[in-house]
Amino acid sequence: QVQLLESGGGQVQAGGSLRLSCAASGGTSSNYRMGWFRQAPGKEREFVAAFRWSGGSPYYADSVKGRFTISRDNAKNTVYLQMNSLTSEDTAVYYCAAAPSGGWGPSTNWGQGTQVTVSS
Repeated sequence: QVQLLESGGGQVQAGGSLRLSCAASGGTSSNYRMGWFRQAPGKEREFVAAFRWSGGSPYYADSVKGRFTISRDNAKNTVYLQMNSLTSEDTAVYYCAAAPSGGWGPSTNWGQGTQVTVSS
C-alpha cells in the first residue's frame, strides 16, 4: 500500500501560480504511474497529469497543457505539480495518485487531497 501526502494548495488570484507536492511512501516501484487528478464542486474527478517512474514523457490533460508541469524528485520520493496561469476553472480539490501498470483502476492509491482556489 502506497501512502501519499499532498501539500501546497491554497488560494491564489487568477493568473498566479502554485506548486503542489506529493510525498510518497510505502513502496512505489518502477512500473508505477504517478499522477494528479482534480475534482471541482459538482463535477467528476478528472485526470490532470501523470508520468511513469520508469521514464518516458509525462502526459497532460488538454485543459492544462502549456500551463502545468509535473515533475519528481527521486531522492525524496516526491512528485510536484507546478501550476501557472491559473484561472477560476482550475479551482478544485487536487489529488495525488499512484497506480501499478494498467491504468487508474481499483488498485490506485489516493492522497487526501488539497484545495486549490483561484479567485478572479
